[in-house]
Amino acid sequence: MRMGEHGSVALQGTPLRALSVQFSAISALKFFSSRRFQPPNAEGGRGLFCAVAGTAVVAFGLLSSWGHASQGAEAQAGAYRVAGIIVSSKGGAHLPQTRVFLTDVRNPKNTQSVLATDDGSFEFHVPSGKYALRGAKRGYISANYNEHEQFSTAIVTGAGVDTENLVLQLAPTAIVYGKVLDENGDPVRQAAVTLWKEDHSTGVSRIQRFQNDVSDDLGSYEFTPLDAGTYFLSVSARPWYAVHPPSLQQEGAPAPVMVDRSLDVVYPVTYYAGATESEDATPIPIRGGDRQEVELHLLPVPALHVFFRSGQSEGNGFPTPNFQKRVFDDMDFQQGLETQMTAPGVFEISAAPGKYTVRVVSPQGSQTINEVDLSQDHQELDPSGGEAMSNITVKVHMLENAPIPDQLFCGLLDRRGRGMGFQQVGAQGDVQLSEVAAGTYQFSVGAPNRAYSVVRTSAEGHETSGSTLKVSSGTTRAIDVYVVSGSARVEGFIKQDGKPVSGAMVVLVPKHAGSSRDMFRRDQSDLDGSFMLQGVIPGSYTVIAIVDGWDLDWSQPAVISSYASHGQTVVIPAGSDRTVKLPEAVEVIIK
Repeated sequence: MRMGEHGSVALQGTPLRALSVQFSAISALKFFSSRRFQPPNAEGGRGLFCAVAGTAVVAFGLLSSWGHASQGAEAQAGAYRVAGIIVSSKGGAHLPQTRVFLTDVRNPKNTQSVLATDDGSFEFHVPSGKYALRGAKRGYISANYNEHEQFSTAIVTGAGVDTENLVLQLAPTAIVYGKVLDENGDPVRQAAVTLWKEDHSTGVSRIQRFQNDVSDDLGSYEFTPLDAGTYFLSVSARPWYAVHPPSLQQEGAPAPVMVDRSLDVVYPVTYYAGATESEDATPIPIRGGDRQEVELHLLPVPALHVFFRSGQSEGNGFPTPNFQKRVFDDMDFQQGLETQMTAPGVFEISAAPGKYTVRVVSPQGSQTINEVDLSQDHQELDPSGGEAMSNITVKVHMLENAPIPDQLFCGLLDRRGRGMGFQQVGAQGDVQLSEVAAGTYQFSVGAPNRAYSVVRTSAEGHETSGSTLKVSSGTTRAIDVYVVSGSARVEGFIKQDGKPVSGAMVVLVPKHAGSSRDMFRRDQSDLDGSFMLQGVIPGSYTVIAIVDGWDLDWSQPAVISSYASHGQTVVIPAGSDRTVKLPEAVEVIIK
């Protein structure tokens, strides 16, 4: 069963909440991105739900009261019993006085709640159907039954499976805290501390920014509540005593003040434990309930004075350099660098040694100087070696003469599945993607309440199947993209040796997996082994089910191909909006 934002039940692919919320353009983009690529905490909303766990208990309490009233005598006369105990995932201790919710998947207005008894047990009586079981308790991460990412296992009554001996586990909240200290062991104030988390929700293993904090007067920082996972820490700051006198004297300017070279220093961005490049960072494994204290030590290094000559003024000022640095799977702008114009068009940048990408911005456009290794003082950057950015004009065409949907967004995915440049498509299908770096991408389109996919593209009279786009540096291109909507559903059962398997990861793998990233679909099998894959685009697929496969890079052809040979083939015809039921159960695969 797929959950919606903030842990609510998702029906027909659309999250249902206690209150109706209209999508703005920004929230639509966030929602669309979360379904495919996973911005940070976007896809399942679980991290956000954790952060407001206390509020969630109150909100669900209000929802529960309303649900009780709406169900009336029907719930009391329920023919099936849903019962079990709620325990801590760390140590298995029973959790008394935990609020437990049972929500009808097909009618989320029908919600019941109870407080677990002193031994952590709970009990509901309901008609036959599918129900989402959720627990919430202060000091614990609120969670659905057997929750993974934005998926969980629904409780199915009337299907002949045991619903009376359930074990609902909640993980105690974890905390990572500590201090930022300088070379003398003194606290560093106003240091920017970032917590990163390993994420597999997009089918590609990525390390994403998770939370930010700023150290206080004692150098202290704190991240909580956290659930189990693998985390990383980074910190950036500026020495309070640092002075960076210019190396070159401007004509007519007074002589520069002589400064002790030991004060001309910087703190490089530092990762736990002491690394200055993200690939050397030490992971911090966190389990539920952990209290992990981590000290971050900053050591100053001599500042390198780097020169960039931008040439002639272009009327609106000189082109300016912006430094970026590879941080795990993303490029981060370096905010703390000191830049001075020491002569017309000559910039002096004080930076720590390391590898950077330099982006030069001018009124005529941008260009990128890739992978500059700063290792020497007074090093000069050569802007002539930069690659110009490109601009893509896109015309979206809906197949089957369908109109352009409201709040349809179009953008690009890079090889790591990272979304970039997403813009809302105009009423006539026009969208402009600006400042695109050279590389190979895939077009991706989507809307808040429906799935879409690019099936072919056309440029300069040449038509290509799929959604792949190759961009050369400094080009302006016009591309027609042809889009189909996905409203079909695929339903079936997961079994092993003839018995239903719950909690398995179900993946719908497109025939051309390498060039059809946005056609993948996932679900988690329910208590009776059933699953439903929603918003399926017409095409040929293989359905597979994997036990404990949540940490797999499931969208990578080299990874998923070894499992696909054990799956079941299904074809969704063009224009189909019906439910396709698999004729046979899918045999589960053990990872």
